[in-house]
Amino acid sequence: LLMLMDNLSSATEFCLLGFPGSQELHHILFAIFFFFYSVTLLGNMIIILIVCVDKRLQSPMYFFLANLSLLEMLVTTTIVPMMLWGLLLPGIQTISLTGCVVQLFLYLSLGTTEFVVLGAMAVDRYVAVCNPLRYSVIMNSRTCIWVVIVSWVFGFLSEIWPVYATFQFTFCKSNLLDHFYCDRGQLLKLSCNDTFLTEFILFLMAVFIIIGSLIPTMVSYTYIISTILKIPSASGRRKAFSTCASHFTFVVQTQAAEYNRVASLLVSVVTPFLNPFIFTLRNDKVKEALRDGVKRCCLLFRD
Repeated sequence: LLMLMDNLSSATEFCLLGFPGSQELHHILFAIFFFFYSVTLLGNMIIILIVCVDKRLQSPMYFFLANLSLLEMLVTTTIVPMMLWGLLLPGIQTISLTGCVVQLFLYLSLGTTEFVVLGAMAVDRYVAVCNPLRYSVIMNSRTCIWVVIVSWVFGFLSEIWPVYATFQFTFCKSNLLDHFYCDRGQLLKLSCNDTFLTEFILFLMAVFIIIGSLIPTMVSYTYIISTILKIPSASGRRKAFSTCASHFTFVVQTQAAEYNRVASLLVSVVTPFLNPFIFTLRNDKVKEALRDGVKRCCLLFRD
């Protein structure tokens, strides 16, 4: 695939224009985004660690959460390190055609996988709240593992043609990308060919993936809210709501993004940064596991 696209494209490298402004502004942005990136990696690694070691979190919900945290780390790592490098060094940053293909493919594939996992998490919450007696039977470990495997396979296979279609054109207008990574929309603007049909098909595929994740989420949460309101005790309603609110909050902020530079920052920097806080501050079990983990660490340091 890479060799074929090398032959089709006239450009051998692209120049990423990144962010406008002075070098001083770039250094400030570097400090901000480096902080966000560091907290993102640390926070999501902590979530993965406590899910693996804490027996209270050995359930499908937290298994999916650990996979979501891994995806968040990979998505942000696909974009942010190169963006930070461009902010730190003066001048225009360049990326090879092969590097551009790999970056775009990983970014789109991981993003698609994340949408599928979010849909699976919504269905998991529906079964847990609306059909608790059969939850352990329906969402057994074998089912959860297969759901995650299918999500990853679908995410990567579904983006092979879109990436190939993007790089099949001849980029003869320029090699300047007005972005901080290899954005598909910016790449298509550089083509001398008619891209309308390809852009339309890519748009339909993106809509299909987003709606395919959004519909099970909305349907599941319609039933979940209806079931929660029928719970007689206030503590029962609060417990059920706390396990679902964090996931729904994350879905809302993820689905709200549009494809522009600001939205790309939200998806690749801000959303992964907020993910650990959303799933810890709104989930009682995760907060308890974190407190116990901190206590154990303090005891180890004292000893």
